[in-house]
Amino acid sequence: MALYEIELSKKALQELDEAYEWYEEQLAGLGSRLLKEINKYLSTISKSPKLFQARFPDEIRAVPLKVFPYLIVYWVDEANTKVAVLSIFHAKRHPSTIF
Repeated sequence: MALYEIELSKKALQELDEAYEWYEEQLAGLGSRLLKEINKYLSTISKSPKLFQARFPDEIRAVPLKVFPYLIVYWVDEANTKVAVLSIFHAKRHPSTIF
């Protein structure tokens, strides 16, 4: 079984950076816990990208984190065995800002 390469978009990287900074301001080490949880999910997605259901048009998938209120929104590029992470979206924001 081939692992899929994970590519984070600029938007996803920015969202991740902002979330990390915010959680670290709340409590030292909390941002690191967020990153650890996200990395756990990205590892799972890399191994089984279709494990989580498509929730949006064009086969865009989203998986909610268990501890933090975020969704990892991604698209699977089967031909190139890649996963494009489009957004690391705070679940309390308006859905129209996902993309």
